[in-house]
Amino acid sequence: MARQRSDRKTLDLLSWHPSSPKVERFEEQMVRAATISGKIALAVSRILADVKVREKEPLEREDVARRMGEFLGEEVSKNMLDAYASQSREDHKISVPRAVALMHATDDYRLLTLLAEELGLTVIPRKYEGTVREAILAEKIEELNGELHSLRRGRKS
Repeated sequence: MARQRSDRKTLDLLSWHPSSPKVERFEEQMVRAATISGKIALAVSRILADVKVREKEPLEREDVARRMGEFLGEEVSKNMLDAYASQSREDHKISVPRAVALMHATDDYRLLTLLAEELGLTVIPRKYEGTVREAILAEKIEELNGELHSLRRGRKS
């Protein structure tokens, strides 16, 4: 019979699992639309709805508009936010600077993830950039080792 460990403060290295970086994204059905403009409008609407419940002090659209205006150094109104969040307002699409201001004002970066995913990319925190670079280099080394192995095998024939 195995003895029970008396030291409960030392970690068991075999039971440790590394955490995965959490990528904030919308659930697919939340932003399902026929066009990219429609997806962005739904994303803006979802961000504005979620910021009301996520914050310690819920932010109303007027608060978000004020924060965006402070970030940009220009006027942003609640009515503009309402237009950006509406799929039917084809004449009012959010610009890139205003999308950045929205993300800054709400601390919600899912819109950036949505845009990146449209291009087959992902958004990760900067602290993981080195790890990604390392994985890319490891793939390249593996590819070069494969080529080298093929060359050596061909020379022996």
